[in-house]
Amino acid sequence: MGGPGLYSGIGKKAKDLLYRDYQTDHKFTLTTYTANGAAITATSTKKADLILGEIQSQIKNKNITVDVKANSASNVITTITADDLAAPGLKTILSFAVPDQKSGKVELQYLHDYAGINASIGLTANPVVNLSGAFGTSALALGADVSLDTATKNFTKYNAALSYTNQDLIASLNLNNKGDSLTASYYHIVEKSGTAVGAELTHSFSSNENSLTFGTQHTLDPLTLVKARINNSGKASALIQHEFMPKSLCTISAEVDTKAIEKSSKVGIAIALKP
Repeated sequence: MGGPGLYSGIGKKAKDLLYRDYQTDHKFTLTTYTANGAAITATSTKKADLILGEIQSQIKNKNITVDVKANSASNVITTITADDLAAPGLKTILSFAVPDQKSGKVELQYLHDYAGINASIGLTANPVVNLSGAFGTSALALGADVSLDTATKNFTKYNAALSYTNQDLIASLNLNNKGDSLTASYYHIVEKSGTAVGAELTHSFSSNENSLTFGTQHTLDPLTLVKARINNSGKASALIQHEFMPKSLCTISAEVDTKAIEKSSKVGIAIALKP
């Protein structure tokens, strides 16, 4: 289905190019499948001297997906998703975490040719209510994102965004943090080269500070991707990602502070196996 998509998708291409898969931790992920089609994913992440673990199981039956995730902090998070249950384009999501009794939430997502709506409400006596929407077409969209804390009767979030998309370019403008920061992002595909470039510029009105990040990615071959980025603080990062087996990835990334070369660089490795 065409259309503007959800509000959360505005500027996502540039963000994925600039931030996705960059990490300085060591991470290993293994996914296996049972005879009934359930997917079980185990993840181990080493952060400095800490080792964090997580196990996730997912099972699908027609248009219903049940996802259960347990982590080393003794939290069990369950998400139940129903696609096109009441009407075409409507997705219903129920999520809750144990032992957090205030974590329950119901979310509705609706996609139309000229609108994308997302509404959620917490399952508590005084819930937080969130409503976001994007309106327009796949080429030009305008959106807003608002959250209300019914306990205090205060708006905890109100943001707005504008997006323009054509065949090889996506530009967006986001007003975030209750109007305190303005972010402009840009994503461009260089035709027939396997290369894309992106940039993100954020201005904070309260501090009068700017932050700029520029990055690029290039597909060396159908199985290998390289990326690089640098920001105005002098931090430069690069990664290489290779699909060494179908759906199995090895990603090596590094980060260095160009204003403090004497400091050791940070290197992260992530391996995701899907036999």
